[in-house]
Amino acid sequence: MPLYQVHRLKEAPRLQFRWAPHTSGVTTVKPKDYEQSETVESDTPYGAWQTLRESEHPLELGDILESDGDQLRICKYVGFEEARWFVPEPEARGTI
Repeated sequence: MPLYQVHRLKEAPRLQFRWAPHTSGVTTVKPKDYEQSETVESDTPYGAWQTLRESEHPLELGDILESDGDQLRICKYVGFEEARWFVPEPEARGTI
């Protein structure tokens, strides 16, 4: 059974996330906005959501489930959608 690592969205970014318009497609997320939390075993992200729903700390909007294969799924109003960690572009070096 797959193991999911939970990443909890910090409160300040959560407020922004809740009020932002819904966008479809891959969501780019910044690691600095998240705190690593517990792990949960489940066959699917929805199963993990159901398991955590009955716990002290249910998943909230903006929280992320990271699977063993490093796939990220972000919890949105419409369900789980694909997410990716933001990776900054390397600085371009000018030639002199």
